[in-house]
Amino acid sequence: MQETDVAGKKVLLRVDFNVAIEKGRVKETFKIAAAKETLDYLLARKCKVVMISHLGRPDGKVDPEFSLDQVTPDAEIILGDRITFVPDCIGEKVTTALENLNEGALLLENVRFYAGDEKNDPEFAKKLAENFDIFVYDAFGVCHRDHASITGITKFLPSYAGFNMQEEVHEMTIVKDHPIAPAVAIIGGAKIETKLPVIKFFEEKYDHILVGGKIANEAIEQKMTFSDKVILPTDFVDGGFDIGPATVAKFKEIIATAKTIVWNGPLGKFEDPRYAVSSNEILQAVLASGAFVLVGGGETLEILEKNDAMDSVSFVSTGGGAMLDYLGGAEMPGIEALGV
Repeated sequence: MQETDVAGKKVLLRVDFNVAIEKGRVKETFKIAAAKETLDYLLARKCKVVMISHLGRPDGKVDPEFSLDQVTPDAEIILGDRITFVPDCIGEKVTTALENLNEGALLLENVRFYAGDEKNDPEFAKKLAENFDIFVYDAFGVCHRDHASITGITKFLPSYAGFNMQEEVHEMTIVKDHPIAPAVAIIGGAKIETKLPVIKFFEEKYDHILVGGKIANEAIEQKMTFSDKVILPTDFVDGGFDIGPATVAKFKEIIATAKTIVWNGPLGKFEDPRYAVSSNEILQAVLASGAFVLVGGGETLEILEKNDAMDSVSFVSTGGGAMLDYLGGAEMPGIEALGV
């Protein structure tokens, strides 16, 4: 983005404001704040900036539960700029709002209210591109998707990576291709089938892979076999809701030697304080290690936030599934479309 002249341009900025909302308020601010550097850069150059995002899974239908209108007040506070909501993402309402934009930026309605987004319908992508001079992509968390608002639009507008997107790819490349040994991966959460590719990747590149959470139970129950690098729990709390003290001690011993640590997924049912013990103890061990630490995944970020540790790790990724896909070697359409 910084390698082209953006001054005075009408910019469509793809952000990732797919955040948890409770009682009409944003629960997680990190994803929204990740767009601030790019937004500030564009506004400082007198661009007319229009942000577009999805929220939840409305299945191509208008659903007030997933309206980005409810995100707008908190986004304005988090970003520190006036944000005006537009109740559509294509058509006359967007055209009119853009013509009348004199301060701050616009936030369009949920792009997934149209089925054409997830279907990557070229006609829908063309409608998204109307009115704009350039497209700036700054949503790493969905770059593993091949949607109209991610890849389709790049066929109709000159397209560039925003600052957060650039930083994400840079940091992910380091931990993927150039980790400093000893390198340790901590993989938790649920759905072992989604975590297997990244576990296999880490088996090739890293010294230890520490597995906890529900996926550890699933791996043991399914009698999965791994190399000696993969450390599965030897004890659990209350039948599997958390890893046990012997496993925590073993994990902490390994973490203390690490120079690179990548962590994705809680090690227990952390939303219940009784089963957050291991995740909290492992976090403290990670912080004390002195290693380069990259953390990603919504639930893992919640652990950081609850422990006021967001600023205590080397890099916090906005991606969960995207992070796992990138490290696991899956295709990344959003990155490929930009040529990053």
